[in-house]
Amino acid sequence: MKKIDLLTPVGIFIGLTAVFAAIYSNAAGAGELTDFIQVASLLIVLGGLSSAILINFSLADLKMLPKVIKEAFQTKEQDLQELIDTFVDLSAKARREGLLALEAGLENVEDPFIEKGVLLAVDGIEPDIIKDIMMAEVIAMEERHRKGRIILEKAGEYAPAWGMIGTLVGLVLMLQNLNDPSTLGPNMAIALLTTLYGTLLANLVFNPMANKLALSTEEEVFVKQIVVEGVIGVQSGQNPKILQEKLSAFLPNHIKQREEEGEEEKDTNE
Repeated sequence: MKKIDLLTPVGIFIGLTAVFAAIYSNAAGAGELTDFIQVASLLIVLGGLSSAILINFSLADLKMLPKVIKEAFQTKEQDLQELIDTFVDLSAKARREGLLALEAGLENVEDPFIEKGVLLAVDGIEPDIIKDIMMAEVIAMEERHRKGRIILEKAGEYAPAWGMIGTLVGLVLMLQNLNDPSTLGPNMAIALLTTLYGTLLANLVFNPMANKLALSTEEEVFVKQIVVEGVIGVQSGQNPKILQEKLSAFLPNHIKQREEEGEEEKDTNE
């Protein structure tokens, strides 16, 4: 089940707070926060960035953007030990009652990927074919995630570039009006603030969110690989103990160590 990931909004909040704190600490007595707000700079960066994204992607791709952004603010907790225990139980039941008996127990399985794999096993499909079918779904999932994530990645590339374009615009305006000292400050502000806005958007919002989604995809693929191995083990009639040892190889070291300590404590008590 997916839950709200507070780290994303907290990270953005801390980054903005650090910038605002730096502005106040260095501008005390010499400037205000409003000095760092320039409508012209925002128009150049946001307008240019939006136009570049519209040119770069199709309408179908852009429709995925709200969902992609939403995913960056969510996390999916997966108990790997519980997942392994599920397949150990399925293996024991299959050896005891046969593969057909597994279909009746799928009501308690919430993951459709696990359900699909078990149903393929119940249908008597060869292990190699089951693995090919399930891995094809994993590859398709990776591609869907990549197509959604690439919008944020491109935004992270374009934002600093449009910041530099705004800087050039500000410098041109400044050089054209050197004979009027009153215009130097505003034009220089446009030149510098567009770079600030573009860099801030890229390094605080777009790139971190894209990287977070990439890591989330890697974790999901890793979990699905465990599911594939578990389904193959159940279908081939592996001994539950052997299947548990096989799937436990996917566990991180700290979880393995915790499980071993728990078994040792249990043996000591007995």
